[in-house]
Amino acid sequence: DEFMKKQRPLVSTTHIILLSFLVAILIGALLLSLPISSAEGKPTSFLDALFTATTSTCVTGLVVTPTVSSWSVFGQVVILILIQIGGLGVITIMSGLMILLHKKMGIGDRLLLQDAFNLNSLSGLVRFVKKVVGGTLIIEGIGALLYMTVFIPEFGAKGIWISVFTSVSAFCNAGIDIIAENSLCNYALNPIINIVTCALIILGGIGYIVWWDVLRVLKKARTKKVRFFRDLTLHSKIAITATLILTFVGAAFIFAFEYNNPQTMKDYTLLQKIEVSLFQSVTTRTAGFATVPQENFTNASAIVCLLLMFIGGSPVGTAGGIKTVTFAVIIVSAIASIRNKEDTEVFGRRLTKQAVSKAVAVSCMSFIIVFASTVLLSAVTDANALDIVYETVSATATVGLTRNLTVSLDSIGKLIIIITMYLGRVGPISLAVAFKRNKDNQNIVRNPIEEISVG
Repeated sequence: DEFMKKQRPLVSTTHIILLSFLVAILIGALLLSLPISSAEGKPTSFLDALFTATTSTCVTGLVVTPTVSSWSVFGQVVILILIQIGGLGVITIMSGLMILLHKKMGIGDRLLLQDAFNLNSLSGLVRFVKKVVGGTLIIEGIGALLYMTVFIPEFGAKGIWISVFTSVSAFCNAGIDIIAENSLCNYALNPIINIVTCALIILGGIGYIVWWDVLRVLKKARTKKVRFFRDLTLHSKIAITATLILTFVGAAFIFAFEYNNPQTMKDYTLLQKIEVSLFQSVTTRTAGFATVPQENFTNASAIVCLLLMFIGGSPVGTAGGIKTVTFAVIIVSAIASIRNKEDTEVFGRRLTKQAVSKAVAVSCMSFIIVFASTVLLSAVTDANALDIVYETVSATATVGLTRNLTVSLDSIGKLIIIITMYLGRVGPISLAVAFKRNKDNQNIVRNPIEEISVG
């Protein structure tokens, strides 16, 4: 442990992660502001370029100008690279390149990777990165091939590029597309687009740790009898269970609230309503593709979507939000307190006090970002309160869904959302690193305890 502490970089991991995202955003903004990046061949205002670079790197998906018509092929390539960097993480990309070039990774690099992925051990870290990058490219490739069955017949050779772009964007939970100005609304009832997009969103958002755990159990099942769910780690059990519950419960609420809404699903068949409801429930966590204009949803559905967006996907994946595991820990901890139980338990296991504290801290940080952003945005725009909250939650949780507010933002409003997207992406990561540091450097001297009244 002492050796590890001595090997830690002089600049903290938190600062490196914050700066890596910031540098990627600034470089992307500079490239996007060039005439070659614009569809019209003219320079793009730096603020709009910065907004686009931020929403791409933070895999959010809010856009001030339509991606399909505003950017040249060069500009779209820059956006796609930023999305891939944002989805995998700058540290992962750099580590992958080092491995590809056969460069030896020092202990500092490994510690940085450990913190970037929020892992508890340095064991097998290089192998983990190889599997993450390899698995990502394989899934994105399969997704692109499946998309081609729809987009090539419709767009010809251009459909290949559209398929690749959409697949990467869906897997990285970015929600940016180059198909149309209304996202995927033209494909609301296309089963291939719905299934492939939902699969990519879920696979990217469920987290890499769950991937390898599921594969481990399946591999184990070849040689001996196993009970699939029981043999998974506690993390995987919570992530999978929370994902399933949120997806289907969210879809059920949206189905009920939109069943007779003439602006959304009233004229659809029963199966079509189920299809649209499921897609909406999945895309809110936290992909940002839309098959129905968000401003057409009832207030009840919008509020359900706000909760789903705030929760987001699972840890160590491409999704944003406070994460499913965080939300689950908060809920079981509250239940334990209500029942006056000292320990927080789930699936027959006790959770550490640090896990509970971390869940509370991440949730509070995200809420503070949403609250501050909402207040500031309300001060500079006359938009509907629900539309503003929808925008700020979407930006904080890096979702990308909007009730048609993003395009009407003025310069100050754009800056507020840019900062919100950045903090929403790097805030929880930095907080996770900070908790790890605090664990390594616990104070020996502790202050006395004094009782207070709570509630």
